[in-house]
Amino acid sequence: MKRAVIACDRPGYRGLVLKGLVVDYVGVLTDADADQLYAFLRAARERGIKTALLSNAPGASDEAKQALDPFFDALVFSGEVGVAKPEREVYLLTAGLLDLPADRCVFVDDAAHNVRAAVAAGMAGVHHTSVEETLTELSALFAGDR
Repeated sequence: MKRAVIACDRPGYRGLVLKGLVVDYVGVLTDADADQLYAFLRAARERGIKTALLSNAPGASDEAKQALDPFFDALVFSGEVGVAKPEREVYLLTAGLLDLPADRCVFVDDAAHNVRAAVAAGMAGVHHTSVEETLTELSALFAGDR
């Protein structure tokens, strides 16, 4: 089994209290077991973790946004904000919409280059390889806030 990779280019980042979770849609929330990720997102929000969807999609219908609303504090679609992954600005913009600095956020994506870009922007990163591994990594990263 491949292990999800946590990346951060700042020494001592684990000492920070992580308060934001930013998740890609296609390739992460479209996995067969994604219901477990949605449950984690809902539980995280209940514990005060701010959540955002960050997608390179041009946008989403009002119905799709309404379906995602219970899981996210912010929905960021590149086509609507004019900047896309892996550009640094989109990660900073997303963290800003959560009213958090980037170094308080974790970014999850199935594309390693997007995770590396988020880390370069100051976020912790989880390279999604499976729902099970991603949940293991996120549980470890957010264990200190319980």
